[in-house]
Amino acid sequence: MKISKINPDWFETPLGEYLLDREQAYFDSAVADVFGFYAVQVGLPYIDFLRNSRIPKRIHCGSSHPATVLADPMFLPFESQSIDLLIMPHVLEYTDHPHQVLREAERVLRPEGRLILSGFNPRSLWGLAQMLRGAEKGFPWNGHFLNISRIKDWLALLGFEPAAGRMCCYRPPINQEGWLKRFRFMEPAGDRWWAMGGGVYLLQAIKRVHGMRVLMPDWKESAPVRAVPALAARKVLDLTHYRIHRDKH
Repeated sequence: MKISKINPDWFETPLGEYLLDREQAYFDSAVADVFGFYAVQVGLPYIDFLRNSRIPKRIHCGSSHPATVLADPMFLPFESQSIDLLIMPHVLEYTDHPHQVLREAERVLRPEGRLILSGFNPRSLWGLAQMLRGAEKGFPWNGHFLNISRIKDWLALLGFEPAAGRMCCYRPPINQEGWLKRFRFMEPAGDRWWAMGGGVYLLQAIKRVHGMRVLMPDWKESAPVRAVPALAARKVLDLTHYRIHRDKH
């Protein structure tokens, strides 16, 4: 992962605080209803997106401090099928191999485990700003913004089923507090009129694992059991015939 591309100081700017406020609200709501034993956050370890989780063991993983576990997201140091909740805020657009990162996510998640992703939407005002400014302008414009349709396709190939999602950050990416306040009307308007045009996507998916097929018994082989009442009736008839024959003699 290209950690050098992510500047934690940017989240202290007006635009960064605006984005963080919107994403934090979503993660707080999304993780609250996920249960299990282990929850892992990969990326942005200086921001606690698991703070509202009720899972007892919460781990922050990243390539630098203050992560509690130092690791590359393509090679997570966790056992296969051991994680109940895995969140990846802005990981896919800052790695050279986003599909491999998702493969690793699928490996460590338990069956029915939940994956929550966030990332920048290229089909938005933020995507347009990235095209105009270029990578030399630093974070967040130096990432590779991925279409959410492509991410959904990758998830489907890995056996994930979409569970929930939404867009946020409809305001223009202007790094001035005054202008951001002037455009706050665009947040509710965007949800209603421009649902896929938010600057950030938030996506939840569940790992599905097909179980073995349950084999049912062949009930035709039980025919001799159904013949038992008929056999008992035959014995009654034979006994009646014997008594009639005995009385005649």
